[in-house]
Formats: sequence, structure tokens, C-alpha cells
Amino acid sequence: MSEFSRIIGQRETPLLGALRAPNANERAWVARMAPAQTRVPKGIFRYRSMQEASAQWERWQADAITAGLQP
Repeated sequence: MSEFSRIIGQRETPLLGALRAPNANERAWVARMAPAQTRVPKGIFRYRSMQEASAQWERWQADAITAGLQP
């Protein structure tokens, strides 16, 4: 916390929900999502403008969609 922050009233600790193991549907969802790839290369990219960065992002998204359509 910052030295300038203030707490008005009593500080309360957030309540946690009941902890439990994931059910079969949740485990199946995780298994389906695990092999998903973003198709965005890793790294640091520097762009001259936000428009250039947005255009590159849109190209990556279009490539990912078309890659999914090919048999």
C-alpha cells in the first residue's frame, strides 16, 4: 500500500469461498483448452504508432483464424 492511502472504517479480510477439487466438467474444460495456441509470437515488439501495432495484431488474429479453417 502507498503511504498516501487511507482506510476508512474497519479493514476487512476478504472471505474465501469453499475450497474444493475441480469437478469432471471443469477438468474436461481445462483439458480442451490446454492445447490452444494464441499464434502470437513471443518477444518484445516496438512500433512507431498504435495503428501499426493494431494492424499487426489484426494480421496475427486473421492468420490464426485462417489456420483453424484449413483441413
